[in-house]
Amino acid sequence: MTTSQADIFELRSAKPSMLLRFLTWMIARQPAVFPQTAEATRELLETRSPPHDAPLPEKIERKYSAEHWEAAGQKCVTLHPKTGKGHQHILYFHGGGFAFPMFDMHWPFVARLVEVTGASVTVPLYNVIPEASYNDAETLADAAFAKIAEEWDPAQIIASGDSAGGHMAIALANRAKAAGTPQPGKLVLFSPWLDLTLSDEAARVVEPKDFMLSIEPIRVMGELWAGGRDPKSPECSPLYADMDGLPPTQIFQGRHDLFVVDCRNFMARAVEVNAPVSLYEYAGAPHVFMVIPGTRESKDVMNLVQDFLAS
Repeated sequence: MTTSQADIFELRSAKPSMLLRFLTWMIARQPAVFPQTAEATRELLETRSPPHDAPLPEKIERKYSAEHWEAAGQKCVTLHPKTGKGHQHILYFHGGGFAFPMFDMHWPFVARLVEVTGASVTVPLYNVIPEASYNDAETLADAAFAKIAEEWDPAQIIASGDSAGGHMAIALANRAKAAGTPQPGKLVLFSPWLDLTLSDEAARVVEPKDFMLSIEPIRVMGELWAGGRDPKSPECSPLYADMDGLPPTQIFQGRHDLFVVDCRNFMARAVEVNAPVSLYEYAGAPHVFMVIPGTRESKDVMNLVQDFLAS
């Protein structure tokens, strides 16, 4: 890595904490979330029963003020602090390669966002591919943002998400910019998927370290999400979109994550045009490591998000 490359991100953790290493070791020995080959990915998505979102746990629903509503005919869940609606509102899109619904692990993470930031947090439970098209999810994203903007100043709305959800958050901002409508005030992206094609071959160096993601299955899901569009077009892959007018953005990424390569590529482009983007990296951290509670790394991410929203 050259000095100029090292200057584009901030290394927050030069060595993984013992707890992160142990929990990563444990998680890596669980059944894989995603298939490991392109063929297995296609077969699973073609033959599976209709997927269902993990329900909001009763414990979390009792702890916060939960609101269930719909936008574009699809479900949304909002968690407000018990003290009332937050001054800010986080619109959070869950990950899952666009093909998997809300996971159990997402709900505690969403609850932590409410706890740490004091914001209200809305989770759109978007229809996934291949049972639905990308248009379903993007229509829901735009409708949910518009609905929230009726009550919150768009400048106080933060678009956020993990993995494919990070893609959805920045794509939402790009569509609003193209339409000339208000954008979210800030973006907070956790291990975002920025290039549907994973075309940078440097990802192959990272692949053996990533126990969750593999290049070919990710490309299959990216192709399905594109739905006939060019997967490398700016509308499909935010890595290639115009950065002019991008809201202030935080990106959090582990170094044992395939997507770290494109996050660096994105950050390099941001530096070139002086876009307000910050990239924070964590050594030895896997894909979406921040959802693992209790680790030094996860706590650091939350502290940075809290400071970012307060600034």
